[in-house]
Amino acid sequence: MLQEITIFLVNFAVTFLSIPLISRKLRELGFVGVDVHKKEKPAIPEMGGIAMLIGLVAGVSVAVILLRGTAPILISFLSTVLIAGIIGLADDILVLNAKVKPLLLLLAGLPILIMHTYVPYPNLPFVGPARLTIVYPLIIPVAISVCANAVNMMDPFNGVMSGSSIIATAALLASAILLNRGEGVVLSLILLGSLIPFFYFNRYPSKTFSGDVGSLAVGAAYGAVAILGRLEVAAIVAFIPQIMNAFYGLSTIGRLYERREVSRPVAILEDGRLTASSDPSAPITLARLILAKGPLPERDAVKVFYALSSASGVLAIFTALLTQVSI
Repeated sequence: MLQEITIFLVNFAVTFLSIPLISRKLRELGFVGVDVHKKEKPAIPEMGGIAMLIGLVAGVSVAVILLRGTAPILISFLSTVLIAGIIGLADDILVLNAKVKPLLLLLAGLPILIMHTYVPYPNLPFVGPARLTIVYPLIIPVAISVCANAVNMMDPFNGVMSGSSIIATAALLASAILLNRGEGVVLSLILLGSLIPFFYFNRYPSKTFSGDVGSLAVGAAYGAVAILGRLEVAAIVAFIPQIMNAFYGLSTIGRLYERREVSRPVAILEDGRLTASSDPSAPITLARLILAKGPLPERDAVKVFYALSSASGVLAIFTALLTQVSI
């Protein structure tokens, strides 16, 4: 376990030290976004997710040296994350079409397919291993694209994307320990090693935003941990808030869309509290549903997201326990 802790600490330190430097440079270059849920509308560096990618590269590099036997899995994981991150960077700078982006993200699943680092026998509760040798490879690119986009959509308020991702990944870590999935433990720790320091700067009130380069990379990483760590069912359960948020948004708009193309589902009141938008054309999102009962300060709205993610995380761990019984 000392090796895994070393990998985590290296990743954590590199990410933590990179964020202020990256954020400062982004501000100098004018890559800032307006924090629309603050009355003051502060300008925040918005591609801070680059620092998470730097940390992930460092963490995986150390892991390859210390855990040589898992090098193919680690390399396919990092390749998947980097492809998603590059697509996110292109979206941040060039603004990709809402239909093109998910298609491009299918490419992020190719390293796992090409290197054949997956096992097409997911363990199901009460059932045991399911033989999906033909279907499973077809699911992988779709799963990576769906996870990446779902995390990207789950970024309404300060710290929600990073905080909810930490909770879901921690649930995967616990599940991997329960199921004795060594690869899942290592990959979960690597992802947490980037997410936790980023959360420190991204939590309310945010000092940096992830940008699509960060959120797409995190979502792809989460999907890759689930596949490579053989934690598919637990990952789906822990991901319920992200799935709900994406489903609500897509079902109300009726198509793939960019946030900048539609009305905001949340409005800000004179006293700084947030409320659900009254615009009928605005998409229904988890944020809008949370605020439907009445206005909340942003900090309190964020806590509701964390509570939902925590409940899903506990259910995911319970699912892992049921899976363990079935093995």
